[in-house]
Amino acid sequence: MRYRVLGGTGIEVSVHCLGAMMFGAVGNPDHDACARIVQAALDQGINFVDTADMYSAGESEEIVGKALRGRRDEVVLATKVHFPMGEGPNRGGNSRRWIVREVEESLRRLDTDWIDLYQVHRPDHTTDVEETLSALTDLVHQGKIRAFGCSTFPAEDVVEAYHVADRRGLMRFRTEQPPYSLLARGVEASVLPVCQRLGMGVLTWGPLASGFLTGRYRKGRPVDLASGRAALTPARFDPTLPVNAAKLDIVERLVEVADDLGCTLPQLAVAFAAAHPAVTSVILGPRTEDQLNGLLKGASLTLDDETLDRLDVIVPPGTDVYRPDGAWRPPVLTDPARRRRPLADRSAA
Repeated sequence: MRYRVLGGTGIEVSVHCLGAMMFGAVGNPDHDACARIVQAALDQGINFVDTADMYSAGESEEIVGKALRGRRDEVVLATKVHFPMGEGPNRGGNSRRWIVREVEESLRRLDTDWIDLYQVHRPDHTTDVEETLSALTDLVHQGKIRAFGCSTFPAEDVVEAYHVADRRGLMRFRTEQPPYSLLARGVEASVLPVCQRLGMGVLTWGPLASGFLTGRYRKGRPVDLASGRAALTPARFDPTLPVNAAKLDIVERLVEVADDLGCTLPQLAVAFAAAHPAVTSVILGPRTEDQLNGLLKGASLTLDDETLDRLDVIVPPGTDVYRPDGAWRPPVLTDPARRRRPLADRSAA
């Protein structure tokens, strides 16, 4: 297993990070089986585990906490905060009120005294970023977290947070966690270069493009929209939709590249994400131990320039074949009032 330093923190993390999104009711409800996945990952050299409070409504954190008993010191443990945890106001977002409350819940569920990397799961434009950074800085000073980062932030929000921290004498985001895969290369245009310039570590999620790069979904094969990942978001897998048909066409070309290399499509996908110079670690989110082992069989795979050139022809750099983050969109796109002048102003013009 290879290791890289995480965003100037001095913390060394494995190039592959075990993601725990599929632990619990949403993916694998068998706690013992999930614990075996964690143990297998550690035994194969992974020392980086990433989860979030909202994964299976806290169940994922509980599973990870139990699985790490006796091995906590071996692991760089990351979790996240932002999405609502329960009904009612003030139970989500990036406010100081919520962060200082929810970190205690994560510590309890994870059965640990500290979190190595605490990440803000999405932007919150109702909260001043200074408020968020101030709360996180205090948590570092209190010893509850070691460092903090952001996840799926646009480049402009990353830059704003950096300058606010600099002006106010606050600690800054040390990492960003964007979606990145052979089918979602949009972050190459600005997010990844910005992180490089600011000295931030990058943990990428979704290297298998929500399952499209597992080899399970192929052109001409029927798709069961009532089971697995497809049951959660059928529109993302319906082959009759143009965006999914485009994915399937590309998958066929990527399979040819993998076959020429003598590797599997998932191994090619993971190696691609790890090849970018901005990327510190690639998050793998297996649901079973077999899936983990299959991915790690290609852990040493290195893509040469000729192969990367072939991939650039299939999916041009900086291109998103589909919008990879279905869980969040900027308010400027979802709220019509933010992009329309008042009617009186329009009439006067």
